[in-house]
Formats: sequence, C-alpha cells, structure tokens
Amino acid sequence: MTAAEFTIADGPALELSGDLPAPRIVRLVGRSATTEGSVSADGDRWHAVVPLRASHWGGPLLPLPVGEYELTIDGARPEETAVPLSMLGPLRAVLEHGIVRVGPPMDPAYDSGEGQAALERRYATRPGRLENAAFFESRLGHVADGDPYAIDRELAGRAPRVTRYWSVVDLSVDVPEGAIPVVEGSPQWWRARGAARLLVVDDWLRRRFVRSRGQVVLQTWHGSPPRRLGLRLPGWNFRRAVAVVRESLRWNVLLAQSPFAARSLRRGYAFNRTVWIEGGPRNDELVTGVGAEAARAALGIRADEKVLLYAVLDPDAAARVLPADIARRTGWVVVRIGATARGTAAEEGRVIDATGYPRLAHLLLCADALVTDRSPVMFDFSVTGKPMFFVAPSAGDRPDGRRPVVVDLESRAPGPVVRTADGLVAAMGADDQERYAGRYAQWRAVFNARDDGHAAARVVARILDQGFVRR
Repeated sequence: MTAAEFTIADGPALELSGDLPAPRIVRLVGRSATTEGSVSADGDRWHAVVPLRASHWGGPLLPLPVGEYELTIDGARPEETAVPLSMLGPLRAVLEHGIVRVGPPMDPAYDSGEGQAALERRYATRPGRLENAAFFESRLGHVADGDPYAIDRELAGRAPRVTRYWSVVDLSVDVPEGAIPVVEGSPQWWRARGAARLLVVDDWLRRRFVRSRGQVVLQTWHGSPPRRLGLRLPGWNFRRAVAVVRESLRWNVLLAQSPFAARSLRRGYAFNRTVWIEGGPRNDELVTGVGAEAARAALGIRADEKVLLYAVLDPDAAARVLPADIARRTGWVVVRIGATARGTAAEEGRVIDATGYPRLAHLLLCADALVTDRSPVMFDFSVTGKPMFFVAPSAGDRPDGRRPVVVDLESRAPGPVVRTADGLVAAMGADDQERYAGRYAQWRAVFNARDDGHAAARVVARILDQGFVRR
C-alpha cells in the first residue's frame, strides 16, 4: 500500500512512501509538463518527493499548469492512492485513482457560476477608486508576450511607480519582473481589473466588464489580421454582430501595426474612436536582435544549424506540407501552431513543437526562414528581412469561403508560393530571393513602415502624455 500526502514546506509537492523495495522512477505525467520525484530509503520504507513545479524552456521553476497528471510508480498507476483537495499556496491539488488534478490557487467555490456571479456583483458593478496601475493580458492569459509584454517593459522603465498586474490562467505563466500575477476569475483578478487606470489587452475582454469613470482600455490585438474578422466574416449572424459591437465599445484606443491593420480592425469591429498607428511593440526585439541565442539554447539547436519556422494554420495546407517531410530534407523545423496551446517540445526527428514557447519574437529571430499560409506571423517576420515561403490553398480546399484572406498572396507574397512539400524544398534550394526583392521591399513599406524598434517607446510616451497612468 502506497501512502501519499501533499506538502508545501519546500514548495508544493506530492510525497509518497511505501514498503521496500523502492521504485526506481516516480513521475507525474501531464499534457503540459512532466515532473520526476527523488526517491530515498529509510529503514524498511521508501520515500519519494514529486515536485508540483516545473521549468519550461529553461525558465524559472513555476507551479504546474492547471490540468490532469498521471502518477506512475515504475510505470504503474497506484489506483488505490488518494489525497483530498488541498490548497498548496500557488496551486490546489487533489489525488484520485492515480490522477493528480491541479487547479488554480483559489477557493473552488469561486469556480461555480454562483461564485463568479458574486464576484461580478462585487467588483464589476460597484467600482471603487482607481489606482495608479496597469492591467495586462496577452493571449487570454496563457502567456505574457506580444504587444502587452513590450509595453509593460517600457512602462516599467519609464514609470516605475505604476503597479503592473498580469492576468494569467494560472501561476505557471511567467510574468515580467516586478509585475503581479492575478489568476483569472479570482477575487484578486476581479479587483485588479476593476481598479487599474489602464488596461492593455490583445484580445476580447472576457467575463462581465464595466469600465469605471477614468479607466482606459488600450486594445493592441494579437497581430495584423490577414483575414476578415468580426463584422466582415462571411454570413450574417445577428448575435455575433451584437457581441462584436458590444466588445468594441469597451475599447478607448486601438493600437495598429500599420494603416492596413488599422483599416481591417476598424471595419471588422465598427471602431470609430482613436487609433494609434505606431508599429508593433512586439517587433521591437526583431530590430534589436536580442533573444535569438537564448531561443536556440532553449530549443537545443546549435548556432550553425539551419532553422525553419513552420506556422501553417490551415489543416488542409498542413496536410500537404508536413513538418517531418521538410525536416528530412532541410534542417530543423520549429513548429508554431497556436499561441494558446500549452506544451513542451515534442520532437519527431528534427521537428520541435514550440507552440508553447513563451516569446514569439525570439522564435522569429532564431529562424533562418519562415513557411506559413495565413498566419499573422508573416507581417512580423518580414521585419527581419529573412526569406519567407507561403503555402497556398489548393482549389476546393475551402469551398465554404470561411474567413477569406484580405491579402492576395499570389500577387503580393514576398517569397515563393508553393502547394506541396516537394515544391517547398525546391523553392528553398533555388535560392532566388533576389527575384522577390522588389515584392519584399513593397511588402515592408506597406506592413512594416513603423516597425523601427521604437514602437513601445512611442506607445508609452502617448500613455504618459495623455495621463492614462501617472509616472
């Protein structure tokens, strides 16, 4: 019989013990992380301590992401072992039938609809005094990255007295130095979002939000939209239209990378208020070049090895141009499918799944070339001036016309447009980038004119000049 308990003395952990002989390997295996325990023997008993913390991509030790983790002792699951729900500081956990379920560090009562409704009534409908604080959220709280991250870093340097809150799905998200993480749905989250003078977000404001008098919402959006969105989606839908307009009315200022992005977002969200066209703060690092070495080290790729960043989103296109097919004939392929997916690197040959890598700009810097279809990454990667390859949809791939692109790649792409893995490998071997030099220059003039490495500085200067927060 294996005994178990949760402890917090040296950080949250699961402690196990049993009669000798001692197992060789005790693990918690989850979709987003795996941790291995230390095993020791004392008299006729063995003991194992399995940390409920993990380091992602060489970063700091942080609490495990929310989710289920299978407990295995020498590969077998101890079905009879159980530990009741325990609050363990930065997380909560319960062990049942060999499965550890990790939750956010808040009372489970707040998980219910009634609990969240009570918090809404307390904070959303009864706003108090605003504090000199900024509330940041990127990719719905799954990462601290993008424009909000770049603005946070600039604001921290120029206005250090401003309190900076970061909305996160759980405390496994690494927030910028000096910032305060607040877990979505917790009382601290509701209070911080309601009290901050400035909100900087790159997606919809979820849950109920009532803007207090004097509160400002800066919407940065998550990249220049390559497809129609919002009200411009094909097929009229009344409920969708109401939701889109209601959401855009929450925003005071919209940040756009370029005039193209400004037009797309204005039309898609019927936004008729202030738009700042200042470039993408997230791309400042692409100009300075800082971060490439760290990304290669975290991915385990040498400085002299070639890297292709694969950001193909359409499933039909991805089925025709498989990362493994490319890697066998080129070099390392780093896959970035969607920023909100969590996970560590899953390698297949020379293919690395970097979907969960926290800093997209660093992946763009470490890549020697990009292959994509309709990912917004194409408007960012072009800041580097490095080769780009595009996977075109085949005839009939999208017969329903869902979310049609607003950029004709066949006539404007600053690189070869291919339809198969063979076509991509041939295009990469042709080394005819000079042929696309004119298109590349025109592309950058249209989409990257303001991406000069100083976008975050300009945005924060506006924030401070207009008194959204005080220095």
